[in-house]
Amino acid sequence: MSDLIHITVKDNVAVAIHPLKAGNTYQASDGTTALAFEDIPQGHKIALKDIREGESIIKYGVVIGHATKDIAQGHWVHTQNMATNLSGEVKYTYRKEDVTLPAVPDATFEGYSREDGRAGVRNEIWIIPTVGCVNDVAKKLAADNQDLVTGTIDGLHAFSHPFGCSQTGADHAQTRKLLASLVHHPNAGAVLVLSLGCENLTHEQFVAELGDYNPERVRFLTCQEVSDEYEEGRKILKELAGYASSFHRETLPASRLVIGMKCGGSDGLSGLTANPTVGRFSDLLVAMGGTTILTEVPEMFGAESMLLGRCRDTGIFDKACAMLNGFKDYFLSHHEVVYDNPSPGNRQGGITTLEDKSCGCVQKGGTAPISDVIGYGDRVHAKGLNLLCGPGNDLVSATALAAAGADIILFTTGRGTPFGAPAPTVKISSNTQLYEKKRNWIDFNAGTVAEGESLDQAGERLKQFVLEIASGKQTNSEKNGFREISIWKDGVVL
Repeated sequence: MSDLIHITVKDNVAVAIHPLKAGNTYQASDGTTALAFEDIPQGHKIALKDIREGESIIKYGVVIGHATKDIAQGHWVHTQNMATNLSGEVKYTYRKEDVTLPAVPDATFEGYSREDGRAGVRNEIWIIPTVGCVNDVAKKLAADNQDLVTGTIDGLHAFSHPFGCSQTGADHAQTRKLLASLVHHPNAGAVLVLSLGCENLTHEQFVAELGDYNPERVRFLTCQEVSDEYEEGRKILKELAGYASSFHRETLPASRLVIGMKCGGSDGLSGLTANPTVGRFSDLLVAMGGTTILTEVPEMFGAESMLLGRCRDTGIFDKACAMLNGFKDYFLSHHEVVYDNPSPGNRQGGITTLEDKSCGCVQKGGTAPISDVIGYGDRVHAKGLNLLCGPGNDLVSATALAAAGADIILFTTGRGTPFGAPAPTVKISSNTQLYEKKRNWIDFNAGTVAEGESLDQAGERLKQFVLEIASGKQTNSEKNGFREISIWKDGVVL
């Protein structure tokens, strides 16, 4: 097994697969060697040549920052001697890349075919509050009616949140849109929309936001309008269970799957093992006619060259540029710097700058053409790879992926996290140590890539695993009962 990963011949740094000891010589899989002059942690960078102050640091074949002091060959490259190059808005130029994915044999899964043409991988009953005031009512209704989870019904869940009232403008609209999109999710065989009655997200507004819906599948309960919301809720849930029970798993083509892609608690190996494994999977699914969604806009900053040339046309390119610069404006309008992103855990794991993080993050998008760019709370419509506007925050962006229609969310991590989104959330470790340590969190180990497994092999293995999840195998977060939503907020609370 190699000791280092030298990603491209352009790179003047390599990444340590395991901790390096001062005085030892280490070798990469491409034959590159380096003598370590100091101890370097796993996932961190070692200089392969002398790098002068102000000179670019290159990783993934891309500039990820600059040296803030002279760095001698064999020394540790991190926050003590390098910094970001990012600033404010950027004017992008469209240079289209011709991307043709190789043909892939079709695959199938056992899922639920919905009347709107979409496919679900679960057949659940969801309770969605329109306002935080009825969160506990929703939770109690879910807890008290678990006996309805029988036959082909896979679960009964309530999704609490603090909003739906005392919001104005864009925040109010975002809450309304996101909740309505969740109601339309294909994993929900039936939905109870639970209201209080005096919130500013009114019943009329919510119905208008929903658009067309099947009244057998979606029902409403306003707590202030009934004497006993639990008795009335039980009655409605029994009727919804009757409707949801009419769905059964059937063999469906993988082309009907919609998969969200997200990372969190990343380390220096995330961009080399777990994220490109997801990228290989994304290319396989897109080649089969399926749909993938990549989000976390701040973690595209500095890696735009890996994405924008893959936009199918100038219209998609313009939407992508507007999304990127719009997000930078969002930061600047709050007097925040756009590059203040890598968390303490990221830095401890070996990620130094936002460019470093972003170039690893976008590996999840593979090499497929970008079919569309969709807004926060919007539902995906285009087949292929989509970009979704959303922040890097794990819960917020995972919720946005679910609202966009992701049947399953692939979540890569180098440090581990237990949470689950409304859709089955597959945790993918970037290193084997995490997989072995947190088997109750992690579903899939991509750390094997650092141990010699090819990315193509890992991507194929992940494809088979995703088809198993789509066919009913539970993720660890599902087994643990971990499901939650978080809504993006920007403005004032009244």
